[in-house]
Amino acid sequence: MENGSQKDTMRIRQGCIVLVIAVSMLVIDQIIKIMVKTGMPLYDYNVITSWFEIRFVENNGMAFGMEILGKLFLSLFRIVAIGFFIWYLVKIVGKGFPTGYIVTLSFILAGATGNLVDCMFYGLIFDESSLSHVASFVPIGEGYAPFLYGKVVDMFYFPLWTWPEWMPLVGGDVFFGPIFNFADACISCGVVVLLLFYTKYINMGLHFHTPGEEKPETDEKE
Repeated sequence: MENGSQKDTMRIRQGCIVLVIAVSMLVIDQIIKIMVKTGMPLYDYNVITSWFEIRFVENNGMAFGMEILGKLFLSLFRIVAIGFFIWYLVKIVGKGFPTGYIVTLSFILAGATGNLVDCMFYGLIFDESSLSHVASFVPIGEGYAPFLYGKVVDMFYFPLWTWPEWMPLVGGDVFFGPIFNFADACISCGVVVLLLFYTKYINMGLHFHTPGEEKPETDEKE
């Protein structure tokens, strides 16, 4: 009974962690995007420091403005990916997996969901941004694109430094050129942490194993 109670407590605690992180990161992401979308014309920018700018761009593709395959395919791919992450988290929560692993997956889920919201709804509820026009809310269905065809809003730009002109291939280019959003940052940070610290737990969850069965080190006792 005591062991079952501990598992129930862990399930509730980790489930709350997933919910709080996913919802809070999603809300932050959408607040930033809506402020930029309704406050700046397309391609406008504000210089915050010499190495950080807010630049408003939109893209049809994946993280960091990449354009791969068609828009509908990418939107459907996001839906499938998010469904997988939800299924996977439901399956492993409360099963002895490290809380840090749960947190990492929650950040990835939140980021993927944030960009999916843009694709699903922004085309329905906003008119189109342009060089001379700041977008505003419109009645649902009267926006610039149909369902699943909305553009993802990006805004963070970090021109950390420019490579010297004499360097081959990269001379004169900005070291870190992509413009990205908060959701992209959640995904990227989550993936990096996942690959550095938690790769051994991925197959356990996919093959219905638990840390107790494989006896790897976990951080639950910390």
